[in-house]
This record gives sequence, C-alpha cells and structure tokens, in this order.
Amino acid sequence: MDAPETSSRSGAVVATLALAGTVAAIMQTLVTPLIAELPQILDTSSSNAAWVVTVTLLVSGVCVPVSGRLGDLLGKRRMMLICAVPLVAGSVVCALSSSLVPMIVGRGLQGMGMGMVPLGIALLRDVVPTEKLSGSIALVSASMGIGGAIGLPIAAAVAQYANWRVLFWGSAVLALAVSAMIFAIVPDVPAGAKGQRFDAPGAVGLAIGLVSLLLAISKGADWGWTSGTTLGLFAVAVVALLVWGFYELRTRDPLVDLRTTARPRVLFTNAASILIGVGMYSFMLIAPQLLQFPKATGYGLGQSMLAAGLWIAPGGIMMMLISPLGGKLINARGPKTALICGALVIAVGYGVALPLMGTAWGIMLAGIVINSGVALAYGSMPALIMSSVPLSETAAANGFNTLMRSLGTTIGSAVIGVVLAQMTISMGGFTFASENGFRTGLMIGCGVALVSAAVATLIPALRKPDSEEVADGQQADADQAPARA
Repeated sequence: MDAPETSSRSGAVVATLALAGTVAAIMQTLVTPLIAELPQILDTSSSNAAWVVTVTLLVSGVCVPVSGRLGDLLGKRRMMLICAVPLVAGSVVCALSSSLVPMIVGRGLQGMGMGMVPLGIALLRDVVPTEKLSGSIALVSASMGIGGAIGLPIAAAVAQYANWRVLFWGSAVLALAVSAMIFAIVPDVPAGAKGQRFDAPGAVGLAIGLVSLLLAISKGADWGWTSGTTLGLFAVAVVALLVWGFYELRTRDPLVDLRTTARPRVLFTNAASILIGVGMYSFMLIAPQLLQFPKATGYGLGQSMLAAGLWIAPGGIMMMLISPLGGKLINARGPKTALICGALVIAVGYGVALPLMGTAWGIMLAGIVINSGVALAYGSMPALIMSSVPLSETAAANGFNTLMRSLGTTIGSAVIGVVLAQMTISMGGFTFASENGFRTGLMIGCGVALVSAAVATLIPALRKPDSEEVADGQQADADQAPARA
C-alpha cells in the first residue's frame, strides 16, 4: 500500500483495530456479573464454576504468543481474522450451554481469540503513517482496559434485565462485526517473517510451562499454597520453562527470540509490564467489592452490580480520552518517559483512593486517575518494544509483552486475593474482607506502581543500529518516535 492510500485510510484502520481490542476485552469481563449465579446456571459447585473464568486465562496465556508468531509468519491481518473464528464459535457454544463442560469449552475458545490485540498493535507499524503511529499505538493498546471498564456495566445491565444467554449471543454478533470490519478495512501486508518455519516444539513447551505457572498462581489460594498440587505445578513450570528456554536458544526460528527479549530495553519494559499489570488489577479487584459490600460493614457502599459498574465506567472512558495525549507525550519525550509518568500517575491514583475509599465518588475519582496512568503506560510499552525488535518479530514481541501484562494481572489477583482472604471480619454469619484488608491491598497497588516506575527508569536509550543490522531489517528509529516499517 502506498503512502497516500495509507494516510487516507489510517483513521478507519485504527478505529477498527481499537474496536477489535475492546471486543476482545469485553469477552474477558463477560461472565463477571454471572459469577455468583454460575453454580445454579450450570448445576455445579462454586469451585467448578470458577473454571469458567480460569480457562480463558490459561488458553489466552498460551495462544497470545503463538498467535503473534503466526502473525509474523502468515500475515497479521490473516491471523486477526483467524482469531475472530474462535471468538464467534466460543460465544455461540456458551450461549447454547446448560452445563459446565460446554461452557468451559466455549470460554476456552474465546481465550484463543485474545491474540487479536497484540496482532493489531503490531499491524499499526505496517499501515499507519509515522506521524500518527504513537497515538494509534496508545489507543489500540489501551483498548483492553477500555473494554474491561465499559464492558462490566453493559454486561451487568444485560444480565440484570435480560436472559444471561443474551450476553453470549451479543458477543458473537460483536465478534462477527469486527471480523467483517477487519476484512473490509484493514489492508493486507506481506508477512515480516515469511519463509521461516513455525516452532511447534517451542509452542508445546511454552504451553506446558505457562499453563502450569498460571494454574498454580490462579488456583493456589483455593488449593493451598503449600499443597502438593500447587507446589507440583510450580515445579513443572520451572522445569518446563528452563527446558523451553534452552531449546529456544538453539533452534533456528524460535517461537520467541530470547536473545532479543534479553536486550535490556526489551527486558526492563517487560518487567515493568508485569508490575503495571499487578498495579492495574489490584484496583479492579478491590473497587467492585468496596462498592457492593453491604453498608452494615461500615465501609461497604451497598451498590448493585450494575451501579458498581457505572461508577467504574468513567475510568474506561478516561483511558480513551488520555490515549491520544499519551501518543503526543511519546512523540515529544519518548515512550520511556510516558511509561514512567504512567506508573507514577497510577501510584497517585492509589493515593487518592486511600482517603476516599468510603465514598462512591471517591472510588470513581481514583479509578479515573489510575486508568489515566494505565493508558499512558499501556501506550508506551508497545512503542518501546517495537522500536527495539526487528520487523520480522513485531507481532511475536508484542504478543510476549501482552503475556507479561496478563501474568501481572494474574499475580495481582493472587496477591490481593490472599490479602483479602486473610484480613476478614464476620457479620451475620458471613465473612467479609475487612477495611484494613482493602487498605492493605490499595497500599500494595501503590507500592507496585512506584516500583514499576523505578524499573522503567532503567530502560536504556535506544542504540542506533549499525549498517549490518539495517541491512538485515532491524528497524530502530529515535526514541522520540517509535519505529515504523
């Protein structure tokens, strides 16, 4: 595609890719309003029903880096269309489910489609003019947070006023619409790693390691952190990932180029991504509970699920508004500065939450500040990654970075879950997380955000490539503007 045509269509392309990311995020939060009702809906126990949430996490953790690598090999647009297939199929299977196993299968299929977001971010480097690239990356990258924030009240409203199956039929229609838009609007570009082979053994090894690790983290609190099952899964994860890493360093066309990943600029960005994920999800886990806990506790606000979602929604809207400003900050001062600023803004948001957690408007204000910081951070991470890796690895590198964010949210969920489970009060025969538990969780979120800012300061300036790297296709522009093919 020539430059004039790219410029004329870039706005529609960015809007389509941002919508794709938003829809993928909505798929993740879709079942949140149903969690309490799932045991009755599926005629199963609460512990079994929890797999409806867990399976999406596990499958997406494996499929996101694999989809990214296939995007480099087969073409990013083609892989986005392929990712839309399990999103539609999974939604239909869930809508038709009346028992646990079909629902788990459907949610697993939905998890397979989550690679759409890093693919879309990587595709921007190929189709968007340089002057619009930073803002476009920021918007599409933030779409996951936007979809999560605005998807919750929409899902709650549908679940409250209509049959729960409408949620999944609606998600199927959204996925179909997005796939049609991608087919019609997003241009096809040559695959950056065309001709290389797909690393199937690497995909299997990574799947074993990731599933073991994510399962141990997400279910450790239920099974017991010192139980044989949890410790066994951690052991399998360590062994599998070490063997996988050894193999990846010696294969010709690895699934993830660990040498590239080990470069300080990429390494510290991924480390900061994990911490940002923890910081973001801590508030997402705490805020709905504070809003919905009964007023009789003395700190709960007694809101319905729908009302709680509406109080949280402005944070998602703020992400949408801040993303273009984040792009301008990246252009002016570089993505490293934007990442540091984002982490510090998240910490300020937690500082706002601590004294105001007793009011709904205070939680809303804290959510607006925290999500503003998330928008800045999420927009800067792909810019840092794509300015540091060869064109043939952009989708795979973005997929790996997305995996790091997901790992952060999983760790955040586990840590905050343990804190809230250990610091409790009893009232009327029920056990609730205590006010001190929530305050501790907020302080953890603040502390992790500050640590992520410190880690981001260690990201080195972009080294100017030598002539040999340029000849091999290594793209590296100035830190003031992310690279573009």
